[in-house]
Amino acid sequence: MTIDFDSLQLKSPFYTESHQQWREQMRRFVDKEIIPYVDDWEEAGEVPLELWSKAADIGLLQMGYPEEYGGISEGIDAFHTIIASEEIARSGATGISSSLTIHGIGLPPVVNYGSDAMKDEVVGAVLAGEKRISLGITEPGAGSDVANISTTAVRDGDHYIVNGSKTFISGGTRANWLTTAVRTGGEGIGGISLLLIPMDSEGVSWTKLDRKQGWWCSDTATIYFDNVKVPAENIIGEENQGFLPIVHNFNKERLGIISLSLGAAKACMEEAAEWAMERKTFGKPLSKHQVIRHKFAEMLKRINATQAYMDMCAWQMQNNTIKIEDISMCKVQATETMEFCAREAMQIMGGISYMRGCKTERIYREVRVMAIGGGSEEIMRDLTSRQLGL
Repeated sequence: MTIDFDSLQLKSPFYTESHQQWREQMRRFVDKEIIPYVDDWEEAGEVPLELWSKAADIGLLQMGYPEEYGGISEGIDAFHTIIASEEIARSGATGISSSLTIHGIGLPPVVNYGSDAMKDEVVGAVLAGEKRISLGITEPGAGSDVANISTTAVRDGDHYIVNGSKTFISGGTRANWLTTAVRTGGEGIGGISLLLIPMDSEGVSWTKLDRKQGWWCSDTATIYFDNVKVPAENIIGEENQGFLPIVHNFNKERLGIISLSLGAAKACMEEAAEWAMERKTFGKPLSKHQVIRHKFAEMLKRINATQAYMDMCAWQMQNNTIKIEDISMCKVQATETMEFCAREAMQIMGGISYMRGCKTERIYREVRVMAIGGGSEEIMRDLTSRQLGL
């Protein structure tokens, strides 16, 4: 037996026929190209490279990017990207998105601030699924505190000499380029630049981080720069003006985390509902026990509340009226909803939810990376309180 969760979902005025068609296309893609292979990819520790070309074939990689570089921008809005994240999360492995669509945070600085030559070289190849780009911000000593990064880029004639390291870099082991935050000036945000570093440059090395709690199929790396020589024309934007392109990315990244978290919460509820209708305890289906039914009611309440908050934030982003405190608090609410639904689904399913191969088991392990990545819950709350003038 299955539950028609879509019929229970809160109806939203922001979704049109175009969005519905895109959801159907994404669902077919996920059902055919992702769900049958998730367990194998998780054990292998990576997603196969051919998935990028398959994603490009349906337009997933190109969404929202300029058509002159092979993108698809006409008629595309934030709700199309939300749908893509939610449908990928249905697979029960949010790490797939952090690998397959990592260009969503690595590529925009190039598109918005890079030179024409840089865009000609990079953008089309990434959108076609032929090459990959990641974002290098976090360091062993600086995560959300971007202003204190220590990786240096010292100008030497027509080149920069880069030294330092980045860590927890999604897609880092197979990226062709890394959009990298470097220190070219003094302390604080005024000394930060963005540099496009080819990953095959001499002096670049990396270590794969494979002892992770979750996101096993997303290749994650610590990347080292040892006197790496990077052409000066690889600067993204202006020297010492890299902080703005970095924070320009944050709202989009957080919306992606919100929609992934919401999709994961729905996946937990759906899996638990199917189990509860089939499993019999004390002479009747588990779903007929009042204490279990109340768990589903509470999950649905939180999911719908989060969706409403997310949709309003997405609409405001499209209209350039979004407030940092709203997207921050929406992220907190989404990851808390994901955590709650994962916990309650495990309580409903019992021992089977503790075994690999169960979506809820995997999602439960992925809660923390969602709650910490893109700005931890504590930082989001503190940022919001400061916006309130407290």
